[in-house]
Amino acid sequence: MITNNFTCNDLFKDYFSFWIKLYKEGAVRSVTLEKYHNNQKHVARIFPKLKMKDFDRNVYQELLNQYALTHERQTVIDFHHQVKGAILDAVDDGLIDCDPTRKAIFKGKAPREKKQKYLNQFELHNLLEDLDLTTEITWDWLILLIAKTGLRFSEALGLTPADFDFARQTISVNKTWDYKTNTGFQPTKNRSSIRKVQMDWQLGMQFQQLIRGIDDNKPIFVNGPVCNSTPNKWLARHCKNCGIPEISIHGLRHTHASLLMFAGVSLASVSRRLGHSSITTTQKVYVHVISELENQDNDLVMRYLSSLS
Repeated sequence: MITNNFTCNDLFKDYFSFWIKLYKEGAVRSVTLEKYHNNQKHVARIFPKLKMKDFDRNVYQELLNQYALTHERQTVIDFHHQVKGAILDAVDDGLIDCDPTRKAIFKGKAPREKKQKYLNQFELHNLLEDLDLTTEITWDWLILLIAKTGLRFSEALGLTPADFDFARQTISVNKTWDYKTNTGFQPTKNRSSIRKVQMDWQLGMQFQQLIRGIDDNKPIFVNGPVCNSTPNKWLARHCKNCGIPEISIHGLRHTHASLLMFAGVSLASVSRRLGHSSITTTQKVYVHVISELENQDNDLVMRYLSSLS
C-alpha cells in the first residue's frame, strides 16, 4: 500500500515521482507514462534540491524558463500540464501553500523548420505507382494501406485477417501493436480510435488475396521486432525514386486526410475516419488545409454574389 508521508520540507522531485506511481501507473498508456517519468527527470535536473515549502510562482516560472531553453514552446506547454497535475495535488495535500502555476508564461526555443508532412494528389499517385506489390507481404503493402485508409502506424501493425470484412469492405480498428517495446497487442489511442474504416473495392480485393492462409489472429505486418525507422527508410527510397518530397509513414496519414478534405469530404467524416477524439483535434492538426479551403470558399461566395446582380 502506497502512503503519503510527505511534508512541506520534502523535495518536490520525490513527491512528483510518488504522484506518478500513485495516480498514473496503470491509468495512462505506456507512452504517456514514459513522458511523465521523463518530465520528472527534467524537474530533478533543474531543481534537485527544491523543497515543497519553497515552491512559489517565481520558482515555477524559473522551472519553465530553464526547460524552455532546450525545448519548443508547445513542448513547454505539454511539460506544464503534466507537472501542474502533481503541483495542484500537493496544494490539496497542504504541502504547497497556493497554486504557483497561475499566470505562467510559456517560452521556448525557435521551432525547427518543419518538413513537408503530406503529398498532393499527383505526388501520391507517383508514389503508389512506384510500389512493388508482389504476392509477398512487404512494407510496400503497409504504405499502400495507410495511404488509402489513414490508419496510424501502430493501428496498421495491429491488424489481423479477422479485422477485414471484405463483404462490407471495412477494416475494424480495435487494437494497436506496441512497436516501441515490442510487447504485442495494446489498446487503441483512445475510445474514438475504435472504429470501422471503409476501404475501396480495389484495396479489398488486393488484401483478400494477400492475407489468404494467414492465421486470423496473427498480425499481418509483424514478423519479429518492429521499428518504425525501417518502413520510414523504405518510404523515403520510394520518394527519392519519384522525385517527390520525403515524408514519413505518419505523413501518409496526413496525406490521406488532407486529400479527403480537398476533395470535399466533411471535417466530421475525416475526424471519424482518423479516429480522433474530437473534431477540435482534427481542426488543430489540419488548420493549414482548412485555411486554404476557406480561401477557396471565399472565391465561391464572391462568384455566387456576383451572379445575383
